[in-house]
Amino acid sequence: MIIEPSGEILGASVTGVDLARPLGDHDFVEIVQALGRHGVLCFKDQKITPEQQADFAKRFGTLEINVAAGLYTVPGLPEVMILSNIVNDGKPIGLGDAGQGWHTDMSYSEEIAFGNVLYALQVPRRDGRVLGDTLFANMHAAYDDLPNALKEKLADKEAIHDFEKFWEMMRARPGSTRGPLTPEQRAKKPPVAHPIFLTHPITGRKVLYCNPGYATRIVGMDEKESDETLAFLFEHQLQKKYQYAHRWSEGDVLFWENIGTLHNAVADYGPDEPRHILRCQVMADKAFGEGFGEAA
Repeated sequence: MIIEPSGEILGASVTGVDLARPLGDHDFVEIVQALGRHGVLCFKDQKITPEQQADFAKRFGTLEINVAAGLYTVPGLPEVMILSNIVNDGKPIGLGDAGQGWHTDMSYSEEIAFGNVLYALQVPRRDGRVLGDTLFANMHAAYDDLPNALKEKLADKEAIHDFEKFWEMMRARPGSTRGPLTPEQRAKKPPVAHPIFLTHPITGRKVLYCNPGYATRIVGMDEKESDETLAFLFEHQLQKKYQYAHRWSEGDVLFWENIGTLHNAVADYGPDEPRHILRCQVMADKAFGEGFGEAA
């Protein structure tokens, strides 16, 4: 396995590993440690089945079945979600607006996510130019650069994260076909509280775990102070110096960790510019366990 850093604040490409084959223990450790160093890994030119994608992803944690996935999953594999703007016979084959806005997946859940594994089958292009980049932001660096006084003030604070916030942001976008959350969906994902600063399970360093997609208020602060503090954190963490852009190609398997990064799927393509990606969400049930990613 060869891991080549992007030279930017996040990102590395990985070659010399075939994800269609079972992942060996040595490669598993190498990948976990690389995620800690780079946050985002791209395995180029892969040819895998949905089953193989799920098998690879579940090495790192339990796979989540998304509360909003509906029918947009691979038949027989509810843990493999379809992200696509393709419409066949008047019916969309996947969720067309997934991830469009800065957020951290599953921060709205009591059990948070460790990472995402996405496999690109079709990438939108216009005049030969690839569209639909995924942007990332480095929350190790964002935490490091916070004023010391604010680090001390927020050291023991928690923020409320709410699934409905991001859902309603998506519904408000022009052309959205999302309906309101059903009572059943809402009941499955009530608001939860998480520390604003988490200790990263791989690096052991502090990260800023508070994102504009789901965080709604800071526990123990009055509304005005909470709103002002969150506005500062959101503006701070999205500075360009913390950002990295992944430009997709067919065959890319992109694996990123959600604890130390934010991401945003850029929706700069139209309905006639097809995008088709398969997604597995890896929960953090193994990541915070003893010995995760350490050599045997």
